[in-house]
Amino acid sequence: MSATSSPPQPIASPEAAIAALKCDDNQIRYYAAWWLGKHQVKSAYPALCEALEDEDYRTAQGGYPLRRQAARALGQLKASEAVEALVEALACEGDPQLKEAAIQALGAIADPRAVTPLVALLDRGGEQPYEALIEALASLQVWSVSERIETFLSHPSERVQCATARYLFLKTKDSHYLQRIIANLDHENPYLRWAAAFDLGAIAHVEAAQAIVEAKVANSLKLLNLKRILEAALKHSPEDPEAMASHRQKCRVLMKAIDNLLIQV
Repeated sequence: MSATSSPPQPIASPEAAIAALKCDDNQIRYYAAWWLGKHQVKSAYPALCEALEDEDYRTAQGGYPLRRQAARALGQLKASEAVEALVEALACEGDPQLKEAAIQALGAIADPRAVTPLVALLDRGGEQPYEALIEALASLQVWSVSERIETFLSHPSERVQCATARYLFLKTKDSHYLQRIIANLDHENPYLRWAAAFDLGAIAHVEAAQAIVEAKVANSLKLLNLKRILEAALKHSPEDPEAMASHRQKCRVLMKAIDNLLIQV
């Protein structure tokens, strides 16, 4: 990579952020990748794909911080043009966080080309970021591996178990799996409560809304996931008149809960 010798310009525009990816300061390069993802600069995907191959910013442990942030940004952009580059990033065995970020990005982009490499990663076994992998397979609706995924209900990591319940609920709509996630909202571990709230937001099931409202998590987290549920509910109204009336009432209750939380924030 060729680095510029001139001082980087302040990042206040997409052009400045893209240029900053090639500056001398690794922290600024990292921030530029974050900025591009945060502001969803679609035109930045070639520069971010190039950053996925960066060799200059490496930690003492062998990790690649800029590559990780570039992967996250590409997921935020939902840049289908980046699928091949993200799949190549899966081969970086020396940085598990990069692999996880690439998997999450592929799940967010939800391009069918990611299915085969992600399933291959699942079949490989060993140490893998299974939480992210299972969530990505759920986003891509890869139900052909459901029997394999089901074995993770007894995984030592409760977060992996939660991701598995999310996958299986989306496949089967069996309320047993939904209740398993809801139960984690009461867990003594705050990080697991946080993960459960995000899983319920991703599932976007209206029935989970009240459980999120009552959960011991930050109001900002409640609002984020209730908003995700409401947006999904408004997009997918039932056609049956009786069911539609019930659905609308649930949406009104959900909007009232959001209003109440906004008052508290």
